Amino acid sequence: MHQLEEHIFLIGFMGVGKTTTARILSKLLKVREYDTDRLIVSREGREISEIFAEDGEMAFRRMETDLLEDLKGYKPAIISCGGGMAMRTENVECMKRQGKILLLQASPETIYEHVKDSTNRPLLKGRMNVEGIAELMSKREPKYMEAADICMLTDGMTPAKIAEKIVEVLKNSGSVKLG
Repeated sequence: MHQLEEHIFLIGFMGVGKTTTARILSKLLKVREYDTDRLIVSREGREISEIFAEDGEMAFRRMETDLLEDLKGYKPAIISCGGGMAMRTENVECMKRQGKILLLQASPETIYEHVKDSTNRPLLKGRMNVEGIAELMSKREPKYMEAADICMLTDGMTPAKIAEKIVEVLKNSGSVKLG
């Protein structure tokens, strides 16, 4: 039996596998899993692409920050964050107060393979190709690296294998206790 001592936030570029990995990880650790994008869609009653189109990106970013504040009251869980969550300093500070931040990384080619058939990625509109993804990734990478407590390269790994490796890392970091 495992016991999670604090929230584990999975951050990284869209399409890196945060949501799928979080779902598997939550089963391995027998804890709840939350996806920040799904929670916002549920609260707002509309898709993220609609929020971007109707209210703009800044409004969506404020919704992310508000959601992180609400997560303080939740039992320690696995939290899969939207790709832009770590771009705001206040979000990173809030996540660090609540737990560990784990960055999942993959090459632009891997990301493209994961997202190429997706129609609900507003930030990739007009740049749904390896070059466009690489350009956006290079802008975000410094913020991701600054936020991360732990980094993990995921190229060539299944979400199940990534989740297993995360459990090992968390046990070594003291975020997971064996009970």
